[in-house]
This record gives sequence, structure tokens and C-alpha cells, in this order.
Amino acid sequence: MTPNLASTAKTVIDMDRVGALATVGRHDRADPRRHLRERVLLGGAVGIEDRELLELILSRVAAQAQVQALAQRLIRVFGDFNKVVAAPTARLLSVAGVTAEMVAELKLVESCAHRMVRARISDKPVLSGWQALLDYCHTVMAHRQTEQFRVLFLDRKNRLIADEALGEGTVDHVPVYPREVVRRALELNATALILVHNHPSGDPSPSDADITMTHLIRVAAEALCITLHDHLVIGSSSEVSFRAEGLL
Repeated sequence: MTPNLASTAKTVIDMDRVGALATVGRHDRADPRRHLRERVLLGGAVGIEDRELLELILSRVAAQAQVQALAQRLIRVFGDFNKVVAAPTARLLSVAGVTAEMVAELKLVESCAHRMVRARISDKPVLSGWQALLDYCHTVMAHRQTEQFRVLFLDRKNRLIADEALGEGTVDHVPVYPREVVRRALELNATALILVHNHPSGDPSPSDADITMTHLIRVAAEALCITLHDHLVIGSSSEVSFRAEGLL
């Protein structure tokens, strides 16, 4: 199953309560979320709703009287837990009642999720752990509300050298410059590339522009003996591989 931000949240929402497991049941009885905290500490966070996860995270920095309304408001604006945590900082701050401290807590969860799945593709041949790569791409990109273009730079053994965002765009377009992709590959001494970008619409079907751009990058890369392994288009719950579709 593809990891998501919600499944990672339970690993960080009680970071400042090291050793709290030994005190389960002795929390302040006035805390309306005490039972949720106990469920998380005992490993039962799977059944907790998106709104409840948000309440637990926000309760670390928000007044208890505000937490439920804030969590409901964020779900209403963005749709679900994953989309809340992945939302741009500026958009989160535009929601009434949301402070910089609250956004920092949400972005901590996002950063932890990214780090956990990225560890599964580090220091090992990416092509032999393809599902881990797909999981990583979905966790990092599937819930974005604007298009982002990333390049995974690989060495001669197809191990990850760097994963970099080389373009940020709108809801349906991201500018990509083949010359910049190849220049960065040379700087990193990369011998192979995997291109990745997301479609905020949720539909990963490649556009004509996607196909043209991929061809231009492939030609520029091959001229310098750099292999383009694949171009992945990430949708909300699935992806398209140019290689698998015969587009590369």
C-alpha cells in the first residue's frame, strides 16, 4: 500500500512526550483528546479520522477550545488530512485562525513523511526497488495543488545522487528547460535520470506537452551519454510510466 501523510502522522504527533507510554491513563482528565492520545500511544491510530489526527497535531500549539473548529475548517477548505499537510504555507496561513506555529507543526509531519519514504530509495539501486520509488513520488507529490517537476539523478549503479525540484508551476503547467536538466546532471556527475511530475487534477495521463518535453530532454541527455530511464506522471492515486506506455 502506498504510504501517505496520514499514516506517518502518528509517528510524530507525540514527539515531545518521550516516555509517555509509561503514563498512559494518567493524562489530565480535562483533556478532551486524552483518549485519542492513548490510542496513538498504544498503536491504534489507524482508525482515527482525519479530523482527529489534525486535532492532535494542532493541540500541541493551539488553545484547546479552538482545536476542533480549526481542524474542521482545514478539512473543509482542503479536503482531507493529506491535502491539508501538503498545502502551501501561504494557503494554510490564509485560513482563519491558523497561525505560523500551527503551520510549522503540519509541515513537521510532512517533512517526516518525506524523510521516511526517501530512506527506502537511498543508497541502493533505484531500478531494483521500483515500488519504493513510486511510494516516494506519491508521498511527495500526489497531494500537491500545483504542478512540480522533479529530477532524480542517478550514478552508474543507478543509485540516487540527488532528487531536486527543477520547476514549480500552476495547476496545469510547469515550465521545464531541458538545458537546465542536463547542466545539473553534468554538475552532479549523473549518468542517468528519472523525470517526475504531478498532475493536480488527479489524472496522470500525459499531455502532448509532456511528451514533447520528454523527447527534448532525452535528446539533450543522450547527446552527453546520459540515460533517461523513465518519466513518471503522478496522479492522486495512480501513475503513468512513459517507459511502460512505450512513450520512451
